[in-house]
Amino acid sequence: MAQTIAVLDFGSQFTQVIARRIRECQVYSKIYHFSTPAAQLRMEGVVGIILSGGPQSVYAQTAPHPDPAIFRLGVPVLGICYGVQLMGHFLGGKVAHSKVREYGHGHLMIKKPGKLFAKLPRRLRIWNSHGDKLTKLPPGFAATAISDNSPFAGIEDTKRGFYGIQFHPEVFHTERGVDMIRNFLVGVCRVKQDWTTKDFIAHSVAGIRAKVGKSRVILGLSGGVDSSVAAALLHKAIGRQLTCVFVDNGLLRQGERAHVEALYKRNFKIDLRVVDASKIFLSRLRGITEPEQKRRIIGRTFVQVFEKSLKSIGHADFLGQGTLYPDVIESVSIAGNPASLIKTHHNVGGLPARMKLRLIEPLRELFKDEVRHVGAALGLPREVVWRQPFPGPGLGVRVMGDITVEKLAILRNADTVLQEEMMASGHYWKVWQSFAVFLPVKTVGVFGDQRTYDYVIALRIVESIDAMTADWAKLPHALLQKISSRITNEVRGVSRVVLDISSKPPATIEWE
Repeated sequence: MAQTIAVLDFGSQFTQVIARRIRECQVYSKIYHFSTPAAQLRMEGVVGIILSGGPQSVYAQTAPHPDPAIFRLGVPVLGICYGVQLMGHFLGGKVAHSKVREYGHGHLMIKKPGKLFAKLPRRLRIWNSHGDKLTKLPPGFAATAISDNSPFAGIEDTKRGFYGIQFHPEVFHTERGVDMIRNFLVGVCRVKQDWTTKDFIAHSVAGIRAKVGKSRVILGLSGGVDSSVAAALLHKAIGRQLTCVFVDNGLLRQGERAHVEALYKRNFKIDLRVVDASKIFLSRLRGITEPEQKRRIIGRTFVQVFEKSLKSIGHADFLGQGTLYPDVIESVSIAGNPASLIKTHHNVGGLPARMKLRLIEPLRELFKDEVRHVGAALGLPREVVWRQPFPGPGLGVRVMGDITVEKLAILRNADTVLQEEMMASGHYWKVWQSFAVFLPVKTVGVFGDQRTYDYVIALRIVESIDAMTADWAKLPHALLQKISSRITNEVRGVSRVVLDISSKPPATIEWE
């Protein structure tokens, strides 16, 4: 097993990004709850610890604090944002509210490169997100970098191997941030860069076999990247013990059901059952407008459909799902976890307590780009591996407001036009995601000499690496004009097309 770097999660929405950046350096990372005992970390062979950021103040009554013994384990520790404030708080320094809250882009001036900033330019653009800051260094520490409003933006205690930075090196907005993390891993922790996709597959297959034994697994197959790779990984581990169920929930894209059936008959030797449950989904969603309620209804109905499918399969003990790290971090809303809820994902929320199936989620620790690499290594075709993400709740979270057959038809037709033009131009493979959103707003238009009063379609086209951050794609104006023209001319019921130019954060990629 590869050496492990522990990331203690104090509620930052970027905790999984830290873990992802570590793996980019071919080092195995594992996320732990902030209160994990130091004894457990020692027992699991952790060779370095990173303290994540978090939304609270270290002095708040409900502030998440680690086991103080982590600072006596004898392994290097890196504190990021809230993490560096924890180091100051626990090791004898002082933290106070800053008069000037630093959020967004800032500038870093490196005074002393040391091991953390080795071979980096003395001035860098960084990303901040904090209202508190260190005002007094703990004994044994020295300042290594300053930012616009913090004299201790970088600190170190080389004797104990403790390092801290007030900004976020894990996000792409910070220049050379990955190099800082790599310097900590290789230069300070002295880990070997030996964690690969091949290692993950071998480790996962062994874990699946040990967990499942001779039991059967049922998996909801959507035809998207996540569920397809999860199916391939499970199939590699347990073969015929896996049965996949494709559910037509009435919220699919144009021709989706026929496409998935044809694809899996041609490329896989997996037991695939197709269930048409569109009527029950649309019936339960009738009149529902609140996004979280939609997701919960869809999630619960999925589980019920799976349970009903068991009768035709015979018996299964496990429910396989293609849950990814971003799904998990954006769905966290449990006692003891300081992260804030953004949205519930159908595959990690809404599962009833009475569910008779145990969950098995082989991709739960991976980001989308890692999943694609695993899929390619497992031999999945390009059309599956590099397909753009599609949400589990489907068009249910792309029709704003209540869902009707008419609105779904309009959205499907508009999205089909968008995908055709993205494919034809080659931009489909260059962006992270491109899709249409139905807005329950009518605006005045003119067709020929007649006045119209029809709906609005929004285009959401973004670039990203791991879905934790994203920026809107700057497509050629001629392409956008062609897409808009085709939609308004070919899709009955649409009079206007708008472009979403929001980044994540503050917006999410999906609208609901």
